Amino acid sequence: MTGTADGPGAVTATPAHGTPLGSGAGPAAPSDAHGLGASLTPVDAAAKAEGAFAYAADLWAEGLLWAAILRSPHPHARIVSIDTAQAAAMPGVRAVVTHEDVPGDAAHGRRVADRPAFARELVRYHGEPIAAVAADHPDTARLAAAAIAVEYEPLEPLTDPEESFTAEPLHPDGNLIRHIPLRYGDPEVTGEVVVEGLYRIGRQDPAPIGAEAALAVPCPDGGVEIYTASTDPHTDRDLAAACFGLPPEQVKLVVTGVPGALGDREDTGMQVPLGLLAMRTGCPVKIAATREESFLAHAHRHPTLLRYRHHADRSGKLLKVEAQILLDAGAYADTSSDALAAAVSFAAGPYVVPHAVIDGWAVRTNNPPSGHVRGEGAMQVCTAYEGQMDKLAAELGLDPADIRMRNVLATGDLLPTGQTVTCPAPVAELLHAVREAPLPPLPKDSPETDWLLPGGPEGAGEPGAVRRGVGYALGMVHMLGTEGADEVSTATVKVNGPVATVLCAAVETGQGFSTLARQIVQETLGIEEVHVASVDTDQPPAGAGARGRHTWVSGGAVERAAKMVRTQLLQPLAAKFGMSTELLTIADGKITSYDGVLSTTVAETLEGKELWATAQCRPHPTEPLDETGQGDAFVGLAFAAVRAVVDVDIELGSIRVVEMSIAQDVGRVLNPRQLRTRIEAGVTQGVGAALSEHLRVAKGVVRRPDLTGYALPTSLDAPDIRIVKLIEERDVVAPFGAKAASAVPVVVSPAAVACAVRSATGRPVVRLPIRPQAAVGTPQQ
Repeated sequence: MTGTADGPGAVTATPAHGTPLGSGAGPAAPSDAHGLGASLTPVDAAAKAEGAFAYAADLWAEGLLWAAILRSPHPHARIVSIDTAQAAAMPGVRAVVTHEDVPGDAAHGRRVADRPAFARELVRYHGEPIAAVAADHPDTARLAAAAIAVEYEPLEPLTDPEESFTAEPLHPDGNLIRHIPLRYGDPEVTGEVVVEGLYRIGRQDPAPIGAEAALAVPCPDGGVEIYTASTDPHTDRDLAAACFGLPPEQVKLVVTGVPGALGDREDTGMQVPLGLLAMRTGCPVKIAATREESFLAHAHRHPTLLRYRHHADRSGKLLKVEAQILLDAGAYADTSSDALAAAVSFAAGPYVVPHAVIDGWAVRTNNPPSGHVRGEGAMQVCTAYEGQMDKLAAELGLDPADIRMRNVLATGDLLPTGQTVTCPAPVAELLHAVREAPLPPLPKDSPETDWLLPGGPEGAGEPGAVRRGVGYALGMVHMLGTEGADEVSTATVKVNGPVATVLCAAVETGQGFSTLARQIVQETLGIEEVHVASVDTDQPPAGAGARGRHTWVSGGAVERAAKMVRTQLLQPLAAKFGMSTELLTIADGKITSYDGVLSTTVAETLEGKELWATAQCRPHPTEPLDETGQGDAFVGLAFAAVRAVVDVDIELGSIRVVEMSIAQDVGRVLNPRQLRTRIEAGVTQGVGAALSEHLRVAKGVVRRPDLTGYALPTSLDAPDIRIVKLIEERDVVAPFGAKAASAVPVVVSPAAVACAVRSATGRPVVRLPIRPQAAVGTPQQ
């Protein structure tokens, strides 16, 4: 911490168990198994389970003030006036800031700077920040924020994305954020069999286990330090600095423990008001969002409308896919351009399609903001194209798994973007694995097993009304950034005697990077005790923690740095014995030569030495999609197949997911326990999207933004999850050959559940989450 360590703003919250504040990990516990391929336990696991791990909400500083943000109650309104006099005069209030107090850029944004720090003339969504207050007590801050008098002129909100094309512009940049017209092959081709469908995907919220919180501390040089659970600290720092009118070096962002992250974890709109208040008051200022504020402020999955037409021949081979994809971005652009690129590129799924005509749009509305949520774009289209595959199977009288097998993608095939699939693509093997897995037994019709019925043990259902369905789905995700994004990460490995330290700005969000970094150093250098330092923006950037990038790019940087240290370690020994370092191996803490002449321990060789190296990892470049949606936009792809088994009460519409069987293309298993956990979590998140998770919005106003109104699946709702196969066919361009693990189960699982409900009821299932009325009635033939 710089500038405030001994002053009145010193941050004093450090977890009692001794782990450094933030996402860094402490020393590795002694273990017989370590290195890549071992199920190494995270060092912070016990502290998190016991509630001793420090998060942003736990931070404290001497002279602390509390902040509260006034948010708009309207989704669309003109601001006539803002009167802060009454709030500023309240006892205990130290500062009130509005748009007039933003010294730098008035707007910020991850891709487009279109989102104001505070609403200036117009309110564009329910919950948009209007003003912020700092006071000596959190209750005082909230009361003062409520006392700010804002006169609004309510305007008719634009909530239907289809109307955005002809509606009055909501923003100076217009309502259209991006249009991608993909054209591949011959657009005039028609098939012998044609099926059409209209699909709707709802607004899923990341609903992190801990709501957003942050602490801002002013610095003597006029800058500020911000402590928060950022997943992309350098980008957040740069956005905040621009709003503060400061150079980036005067703004430091320190990453605290991240209590869950399924996308862009932080709300940048919280960090800017907090920093302004800290610099205005000269005191540390903290904010801890309520769950309602969390629902209103952060980005959600894009609600999507999808129109599809599939063409096939009589044998079931796909000829052409036509699609129109409309993403509701909410009021501001955020990462909608990226989500649209994924949706359009993967609109046909992991299937060979000779011809495609696909149009995708991302548009502004007065609905809540949309942004990066795990599997963005790919998840929405997966539900639609797999619904289309079921329709084709029914039309041709084929088994749903058979028609998929006839069309699966393989290495060497082309995507509709014209990009050749050069990475391993074992889609047929994945589908075969889930298809051949044993099915779960049928429930017995007896009182003792009523708990197996949809609706649980107290449900009103009757066994005779339950129908079982089996559904299949295949899906794919991209890894790393897309369309020319510069993916680079820097890491430093330091060795001081028997202890190694890794410095890398890759944030541990639960994906396991801290554990992976330890494993890499353990395997490369034979050192058991490895620390991973906490993250802040004084370190070189490592990018956002999404799409498997820290396993690939940051892990690759750690590996390269560790290998450089390994060379420094071995060179003196190799020179002494007249051999090259390539003839020496490190294993089980020992250094041995190929001929056995040299044998010593790593600890003895390192005694009294300090070694270090810094390295970067940058994957091969990609390119933007052109005006017809063509281009090599992706570094790599990952695939999965899921078979869902569901029981549906066709009288009540209740649905119970009995079992989810998944086969996944993982490249290489680096930590078996960690990988299984990530896959199971992804499947569960997908089941939530399929059956219950939907942020309800009426005329732009969020209804019941809490965990009673938003139904997350609990452990009691989670189905049996069977990982039937993990295919370890290494991607040769990845540092370890490993692929992204968390996103693809989220993408495929909702589609599989929808296909299974369709199988059980014979009814069209065209909306997620699945409503009870969609599963009610006599199965159609």
